[in-house]
Amino acid sequence: MPFSIAGKTAIVTGAANGVGLAIGRHFLAEGANVIFADMDEDTLVKEVGEGEDGSAFRIFAGDLREKLTIANLLSATIDAFERVDILVNASRQMVVGDALDPDEDGVDMLLQQNLMTSLRLSQAIAKRMIKQAEDQDEGPAGSIINLSSIAARRTHPKLLAYSVSTAALDQMTRSLAVALAPERIRVNAVAFGSVMSGSLKDCLRDNDSFRDDIIGHTPLQRIAGPGEVSDAVQYLASDASSFVTGQIVTVDGGRTLIDPVVAPAH
Repeated sequence: MPFSIAGKTAIVTGAANGVGLAIGRHFLAEGANVIFADMDEDTLVKEVGEGEDGSAFRIFAGDLREKLTIANLLSATIDAFERVDILVNASRQMVVGDALDPDEDGVDMLLQQNLMTSLRLSQAIAKRMIKQAEDQDEGPAGSIINLSSIAARRTHPKLLAYSVSTAALDQMTRSLAVALAPERIRVNAVAFGSVMSGSLKDCLRDNDSFRDDIIGHTPLQRIAGPGEVSDAVQYLASDASSFVTGQIVTVDGGRTLIDPVVAPAH
């Protein structure tokens, strides 16, 4: 089956909650071996368990902004499953700030968190994928999927740092796609709008006007579930997308088709 990821090994970052957690669980249900990676070890254990020897998943806790942590993540993956076929960079952060305040460090912080962490991890995993494919004359060597946002193409007064960092992530996706194409590694991204994650639920709990803003600016008139992003990521991870690379797949219910966007993307 071209959409199958059964038997493949995937690393999913930002996997303790929200979309990252949904993707990790979805991949596991589809028969993949999954490394759930996140800084929050307690939440990882609460949401997915310990990941005992012999199971199809493991958890990994650490700060992936540190190069040593990236090396340890790769080593843990190889120790558990002997290879890595898929990387999903789902760890990302959003901060609200004043675009005209020169003392705010939001841009620097989010470039480090949303861009550089994904770049360094992609570089390390790509090198492993290349090594794995040394004796493989044809066929895919790996797939890297970055989680981006429609904020990369749309603006909001309080989301300068987030928009800049996700736009940079999109360009990184294209650049790595070209650089890694000769190695048969595909690099794509999924840019989404508002998804009903735990954090968004908290925002909407006592804020009906915010919910109305989001739905009112979404042609499909609803907020996506995390599983709808997971399906798009599976497509890009599978052989069904074997001739797709350097693309930013938008999953937003048509929201980017409408101007202006009042509510920030989550």
